[in-house]
Amino acid sequence: MENLPDLSVYQDKIIEVSLVVLAWLQSPPFWGQIAGIILAWFIARFVAKQLHRRVQFLNSEPQPGRLLFLRSMIYRARDLVPSLLLVAALGGIIAVLDVITGSSWLVKIAQSLSLVLALKKGIELFVPAQGLQNIVKLVVLPSALMMVFGVFDTFTIYLDTVALQLGNIRLSALFLIKSAIFGAIIFWLGRQSNAVGQTAINRQETLDLGMKSLISKLFQIVLFVVMGILFLQVLGIDLTVLAVLGGAVGVGLGFGLQQIAANFISGMIILFERSLSPGDYIEMEDGKAGILKEINMRSTTLATYDGKEIMLPNEKFITTTFVNWTRDDPRQRYEVEFSVAYDTDIEQIPELICAAVSTHPQVLDDPEPVDVELRGFGDSGINFAVEFWADGIDDGKNKFSSDVLFLIWRVLRDNNISIPYPQREIRVLNDSPNITKA
Repeated sequence: MENLPDLSVYQDKIIEVSLVVLAWLQSPPFWGQIAGIILAWFIARFVAKQLHRRVQFLNSEPQPGRLLFLRSMIYRARDLVPSLLLVAALGGIIAVLDVITGSSWLVKIAQSLSLVLALKKGIELFVPAQGLQNIVKLVVLPSALMMVFGVFDTFTIYLDTVALQLGNIRLSALFLIKSAIFGAIIFWLGRQSNAVGQTAINRQETLDLGMKSLISKLFQIVLFVVMGILFLQVLGIDLTVLAVLGGAVGVGLGFGLQQIAANFISGMIILFERSLSPGDYIEMEDGKAGILKEINMRSTTLATYDGKEIMLPNEKFITTTFVNWTRDDPRQRYEVEFSVAYDTDIEQIPELICAAVSTHPQVLDDPEPVDVELRGFGDSGINFAVEFWADGIDDGKNKFSSDVLFLIWRVLRDNNISIPYPQREIRVLNDSPNITKA
């Protein structure tokens, strides 16, 4: 029985609170505040409905035209109007009650709570990313509620007292929470800024693909550096820490990050040198080939014609040999071989084949017209080769060459020219050998 808690203290508190509530219920100013809150709610709803009906920016979705972004933001804020009007109406009720009764504490609490709800609605309307929206709600709304009830400063002081001491480094709960919050916000801002910047750069029609890629990567680097410095400043960290961090990175480079550093620096060299540009057809010395899709900080992506993507370290383009088929000129020269039978009048072959191949829509007359060469006399037929320039890369082994072979087949068939096949002549000797007996 001795361990039972003393309930008399709680009974006294309950009685005290009950007396206060009873006094409120019997107080005309208290009911006046209740009526003022209800009246403010009806006023806000009525005015919001009239604004939605009469203001064009609020009652119809904006069409493309001048100031589209501003008009779209106003239209999006239409759901926020009732909450803001409620805050304003409660402010007017507070002013009236202070003059008439001198008591408006309940209405002030209602106004503060209305402002918190309006803040929540604004976050839902204007923060697009769901993850960031949840973070902002988790941080801003409880902080606003604590400010309403006057406990925000006390709570932050308490969080600062909960700390872990590691030598000269003090990590408090408040510091860690701030780091997580501001880190998430700055990371989101960095991503959004990067997306906007990349879009703006890609829209510059006066820049070629190589220059766009160079400016894009430089923009990313500068943006990340600025965001990192901003993050350190927000947390109150002395920037001299970067010197220590730089020393640690230098040690790391010496112990195993050489390849990462080499690829990063190689990527910057490629971008500044502009020896590669997105859209170039690249063939490496080991046979890997494809269209250059993008140049990243660490690697470069080649897209093959069979739907694969080859990720090559940037260092490969600095230390090994590669062929850039389309750096200065997308035109390429191709060659297709064919043969005709020995009984063919070969004098007519060049004219027929040149005329047929020239009809292909991607075969060019410049820098050289189609040319047919006699290559030799084979075992079964006479060997020729047709050389031609085409606009673009032979899409695998069977694109230009396949089309040209079809054209050759048709023109030879239409002119009754035979394509030879291996022939062997066998002679059977019936005479028996003459054997003379000694």
